[in-house]
Amino acid sequence: MANLKEIRNRISSIGSTMQITSAMKMVSAAKLKKAQDAITHMRPFSNKLTELLQNLSATLDADDGGVYTQQRIVKKVLLVAITSNRGLCGGFNSAIIKEVKHIAATKYIGKEVSVLTIGKKGNDILSKEFDIYADKGEVFDDLNFVNVAAIAEDLMDQFVNNKFDIIEIVYNRFKNAATQIITEEQFLPILPPDTEDLKTPDYIFEPSKREIVEGLIPKSLKTQLFKAVRDSFASEHGARMTAMHKATDNATELRDELLLIYNKARQAAITNEILEIVGGAEALKG
Repeated sequence: MANLKEIRNRISSIGSTMQITSAMKMVSAAKLKKAQDAITHMRPFSNKLTELLQNLSATLDADDGGVYTQQRIVKKVLLVAITSNRGLCGGFNSAIIKEVKHIAATKYIGKEVSVLTIGKKGNDILSKEFDIYADKGEVFDDLNFVNVAAIAEDLMDQFVNNKFDIIEIVYNRFKNAATQIITEEQFLPILPPDTEDLKTPDYIFEPSKREIVEGLIPKSLKTQLFKAVRDSFASEHGARMTAMHKATDNATELRDELLLIYNKARQAAITNEILEIVGGAEALKG
């Protein structure tokens, strides 16, 4: 059994760890509230814009902006992996990394797969196995629509210039603080709507279909990517808050166990001292 000094040191160390994990939990909880509100307010707009775009894209000709809807023979693939810049968030990052590897090894086996990472943690691991097109983890330093839109514009240009035949986004979709859903979402080309869900309203295009499409499609794609990054950002804080909560609980449990061991060892030491004193007194009597 470890001596009392070692046990006291371990108890003190665990207490310091508990203070850190508890503080990180509270920080993530505060950030989560803001991030959750942002993605919750954004989803209705993004979903409606996507619905409108899908219905409109069904009427497009190639000359009307259909370049973004052209389905090609897939040879060159770009996977956009959205992770985080920091760790201590449970399996948040590893889940995305595993999903990217799984997609590349199954869905796009034999294809030329490149990865664009948004998040340092994903870049650190995926760069060992894949060609990294770019790392855009700096967007989390100042997360806003303008910075993410610049990434979306680059992706659109690369698709139009045939650099990639298909672009997909892999990210954690926020459900609640304890649940993140791994999501694979096609970015380009734009998927045609399901025929069952297709709505065919009689659109009146003013000033013209071309001008509307040229403005709507890029905006929709930028919004789609921004929503994915926002979802991942909220999921990160939820995952970190949950991980730090569990770490604090585990540390508390371990500290209580060590306190019990410490008290038993201390009691045993005191008992031994009493026995030695009693034994010495009895010896003197003899």
